[in-house]
Amino acid sequence: MRKYFAMVICAAMLMGMGCQSESKGKFNGSKGEVKLLTLDPGHFHAALVQMYMYDQVDPTVHVYAPEGDDAQMHLDRVKIYNERSERPTSWNEQLYTGDDFLEKMIEEKKGNVVVLAGNNGKKTGYVKAAVDAGINVLSDKPMAIDQKNFKMLEQTLREAPEKGVMVYDIMTERSEINNELQRVLVAMPELFGEMQQGTPENPAITKESVHHFFKYVSGQPLRRPEWYFDVEQQGEGIVDVTTHLVDLVQCTVMPEQEIDYTKDIEFTSAKRWATTIPLDKYRLVTGKDEYPDFLKKDIVNDTLQVYSNGELNYKLNGVNCRVSVVWNFMAAVGTEGTGDTHYSVVKGSKANIEIRQGAEQKYKPVLYVVNNGDDDAAFEATLRKALKSVGDKYPGLGIEKSGDKEWKVTIPADIVKTHEQRFSSVMQVYLDYLKQGEIPAWERSHLKSKYYTTTQAFELAR
Repeated sequence: MRKYFAMVICAAMLMGMGCQSESKGKFNGSKGEVKLLTLDPGHFHAALVQMYMYDQVDPTVHVYAPEGDDAQMHLDRVKIYNERSERPTSWNEQLYTGDDFLEKMIEEKKGNVVVLAGNNGKKTGYVKAAVDAGINVLSDKPMAIDQKNFKMLEQTLREAPEKGVMVYDIMTERSEINNELQRVLVAMPELFGEMQQGTPENPAITKESVHHFFKYVSGQPLRRPEWYFDVEQQGEGIVDVTTHLVDLVQCTVMPEQEIDYTKDIEFTSAKRWATTIPLDKYRLVTGKDEYPDFLKKDIVNDTLQVYSNGELNYKLNGVNCRVSVVWNFMAAVGTEGTGDTHYSVVKGSKANIEIRQGAEQKYKPVLYVVNNGDDDAAFEATLRKALKSVGDKYPGLGIEKSGDKEWKVTIPADIVKTHEQRFSSVMQVYLDYLKQGEIPAWERSHLKSKYYTTTQAFELAR
């Protein structure tokens, strides 16, 4: 009888609390204990995970992929890191190609952590296959692009602790310095006040992101695979880039708190629209002369229509939020080197905390603090005190008066990380979780809730 009750209690902990006892003790931070696998690396983010070396990670990486350009482009990117003059890496890539690449990875099991960054339509199945095989997962977003895949992901996440493995996604935008400081300042009631609830028409939190199909990565023009333009494989914009925005909203409204998506999330509206890509531009970014057959369904008047744009309005814990993503083919003439842009505002009773990245900011993100009260002198003193209180973690912060009732936060260049560099931040967090033997319960709930939010938005928008 005691044995029976012990089994029941353990099962309850596994299902209800997300117990990960089987993960404890697998990793202790020793040199080379983490052995990476890379599966079907169709997206350049798979290489960015290896932009730097980590003592905890073995330099030999086993890559499993189908025959084709994607695998070679991945190896070429890693080779650039190995051969650069500053902080060269020493990765030893071992490539296996063939139709049975997934089965081969599972059969050989030459690693204990698989990196996923590629075809999003296949990704949820890859996550499940890895978890079923007892392999830890570090995945690029999105991990699910529709409700069917979300249900599979949810079940897989529920089973992961039983398999003694950890599933984590690559949320690079959390460690972007302006996003970090925005959350820090929002968490200071003496400066920010109370979070406003807003309305669907005037939300308390707005996050907008503009991206480009053609851009430069690590100094090189980015070559996109053809499947990237198929929303059935890549996912629509509302389930892709919005993953980052929803994640930032969650970390702002419910920081390190568990989210129950059945109670804490309420949808208001969602919409989607297409980016048109004529054949000459398609050739420029893919290197291919013609649209492939699987894109013919999306061609109108000889021009490709990609539903890469979307907007979602919803409530999280009673706070009205809006996230939107826009994909242009490339940045405007004269701004080609600016990369992706971002706008964000969080509204409080005492202050609004904003990130702007337009022409006035020379397309670089800049953090602003806007006083919602009357006494500017007292507010400025409070702002200076707030920044000074986090000076140990963020040294050198300053402020400049930038307009009526608003100040710009000046951030030293040496604490700013590029998009590429932020992948190492995510990798280090994941390595720490491996060493600790578990991912915190709030992280696990945030992961599940964000993909529930994006996939529900997709259904609503259609």
